Amino acid sequence: MSFSTDVKQELSQINNLADKKQVKYELLGYLTTYNTHIVNIKTIRYATESDYNINRFSKLLDNLKIEHKIEMEGNLFVITFKFEKIGEIQTKEKSIIINLDLFFENIKEEYIKSFIRGAFLGSGSITNPETAYHLEINFNSKETANLIEELLKKSNIEVKRLFQKNKQSIYIKEGEEISKILALMGASKAVLSFEDIRIKKEMRGKVNRLVNCETANLTKIINASVEQINAIKKLKENGKFSKLNDNLKEIANLRLKYPDLSYEELGNKLAKPVGKSGVNYRLKKIIEIAQEG
Repeated sequence: MSFSTDVKQELSQINNLADKKQVKYELLGYLTTYNTHIVNIKTIRYATESDYNINRFSKLLDNLKIEHKIEMEGNLFVITFKFEKIGEIQTKEKSIIINLDLFFENIKEEYIKSFIRGAFLGSGSITNPETAYHLEINFNSKETANLIEELLKKSNIEVKRLFQKNKQSIYIKEGEEISKILALMGASKAVLSFEDIRIKKEMRGKVNRLVNCETANLTKIINASVEQINAIKKLKENGKFSKLNDNLKEIANLRLKYPDLSYEELGNKLAKPVGKSGVNYRLKKIIEIAQEG
């Protein structure tokens, strides 16, 4: 199974059916999503490829004593039901809108969690964190997308918006924010798995950066050393090496003897040790003299 499937399976097994209000909010979350549509003036249709997702939806309806019907359309499970008993919803151009006033008057955190969980189960997805960090939920109206965004902000979770022709989406690409929304929805096992993968990725990234940095530094040392050795050899060939002062001769001979040492290491081998800047100055001077002819 995919990581997204694992998360949804875990969420669909959360045992909160004894709390009728949580059940209602989770159902309302489902209804805001892109996979839910108004069939006619009183009928709602929800479609999904997931059997456990349709089973979760059916349990919510059963719990609220709402009659419904499940059918197959190709590889889709389709559930239809009447919505007279759900007074909080409005309809607009075959889309479902939740009455926003309900959510800003002392709403309890567990109801926010249930609502967001329902929305994610309804039409959310999450990419395998081994590949990339991306969580997305698609909605059937701008109003409901705005609502979810506001509720997540209240829970200190930052999301971004994507506007498309026929749907509105929120998405998260930050690993820490994805971990927070998984925890908010109640996917504790998924959080542990996600964080384990995230930590390993970050460690691999740090190791790669260190290796790349060391490689880059080594390449610089090698390139500089080759240039310096060529300059020293040129001076020896044209007889100008003997005319160098003692400090330049000493560093030149050390460079020929130790072509792979850093400036700091070369400086420590001098009769009178000097720092990196001193070594750099002397070797640059040797190159300049060699370039003069």
